[in-house]
Amino acid sequence: MGILDKFKLDGKVALVTGGGQGIGRAFCLALAEAGADIAIVDIVEETAKKVAKEVEDLGRKSIVVKTNVMDRDQIDEMVLTITEKLGKLDIAVNNAGIGLPGTAEGMTRENWDRTLGIDLTGVFMCCQSEALQMMAQGTKGKIINVGSISGVVANSNIAYGVSKAGVIMLTKRMAVEWGMYGINVNAISPSWCITPMTDRVPEATKQRWKELTPMGWAETPDDLLGTLVFLASDASDYVTGQNVIVDGGHLLSVWLDKAPSK
Repeated sequence: MGILDKFKLDGKVALVTGGGQGIGRAFCLALAEAGADIAIVDIVEETAKKVAKEVEDLGRKSIVVKTNVMDRDQIDEMVLTITEKLGKLDIAVNNAGIGLPGTAEGMTRENWDRTLGIDLTGVFMCCQSEALQMMAQGTKGKIINVGSISGVVANSNIAYGVSKAGVIMLTKRMAVEWGMYGINVNAISPSWCITPMTDRVPEATKQRWKELTPMGWAETPDDLLGTLVFLASDASDYVTGQNVIVDGGHLLSVWLDKAPSK
């Protein structure tokens, strides 16, 4: 197989949780463009259906599976539906997540539980169900979890940071246990990324993101797609348990007032 062929996803079936908008939507379209059929998993069917149409316009099959990733029964049903309608599961991207406000001394139990429930426990349960299906198939699989630089440095609210640190460690632990089944488990950790969820932040904040990033621009979902396709493809068969930080160099200059000037 030629090196460029290793990046192709022809004949593969992928799911993306939180696939109805933002990073999740971009992930769905990138995987489809690379050749995969896509299950768009989201709790909001209306937006997911729009993404499904975009996937079909690229010539790929798509289905929408409404799922609450805090409910294990719904997660198991999601995987069953995907395999029944698309035939199998090769690639699972666990992207669904939220961010709720709260300082260490002021975070409410409700916001803590909901953040950890979706961003960490939800990822854990999705990984379990996805891996069990891949094991049953007896074929190799790729699980890709979405972390954050907030899981590496303390730059966010406490619940979000703790949840993403947990995602990074569960990725490593699952990689150790599931490698024998031919399942690669990796994480992608973005910096602050411009999405519908973050686009409401003040322009001064976005400018600050740029100043702290050596590459000179605030991250968008497009900046993550090359890494995603690599981790989903045969090109990454010997890469597992890694947290791939895609941040434009942000963490390299995190203690500076601003990124070095040109």
